[in-house]
Amino acid sequence: MLRVSLEPAYVLHGRPYRESSMLLEAFTRDHGRVGLIARGARGPRSRWKSVLQPFRPLLLSWHQRGELGTLTAADQVAAPPAARGEAIFCGLYVNELLMRGLHRSDAHPELFETYRHLLADLLQSQQPEPILRTFEKQLLDALGFGLQLECEHDTGVPVAAAGWYDYIPERGLVRRSKASSCEAGVADARLVSGSALLALQCNTIREEHQPELKRLMRRVLKHHLGDKPLVSHALFQ
Repeated sequence: MLRVSLEPAYVLHGRPYRESSMLLEAFTRDHGRVGLIARGARGPRSRWKSVLQPFRPLLLSWHQRGELGTLTAADQVAAPPAARGEAIFCGLYVNELLMRGLHRSDAHPELFETYRHLLADLLQSQQPEPILRTFEKQLLDALGFGLQLECEHDTGVPVAAAGWYDYIPERGLVRRSKASSCEAGVADARLVSGSALLALQCNTIREEHQPELKRLMRRVLKHHLGDKPLVSHALFQ
């Protein structure tokens, strides 16, 4: 039996389980995504009711024999973040990406630290879009689907800031002109400017880059994570 004590973690998602328990999906530093049963967590006297919430830095302990573990302790290690408004929706979106992309028990300690900093950045920023695009890129890197943003796939020619490109997930960047792309049946909405691609690569995304990078990342994430709509997108709308 696996026994884990005081593991740094965040709750990604929780739902009712049986009469008074919860079924949790947690993102942990050294064990990746884990499924945990929190027995009695919804009971009137539960000490966990206000602790097992998203975005709160926790230390979790559990024992595990099969696919699901049984939570034995949960301690909050810092004051809960004052998340509100758009920051909450952005955080839920990121949690859903992690739920969709991470396999259980596949550790990603660097991504865990990235996620921890992301939550703080979202709370402090008035412009979450660049933060989200950067995290999406880092998530794809961690999953082995890293974007190749510096050179054209077929030629190896460096990306030109003034150029226009179509990113094909199975191949990489292909340079196009808007006229030829229409003739080839590729919608203009697929095209991304070289300046936006270089900004994403260097984490220097400006406001004018945001619409095209948002379209790009949605398309690439859909390709790798599946066609099932994200619930968090409906919440934004």
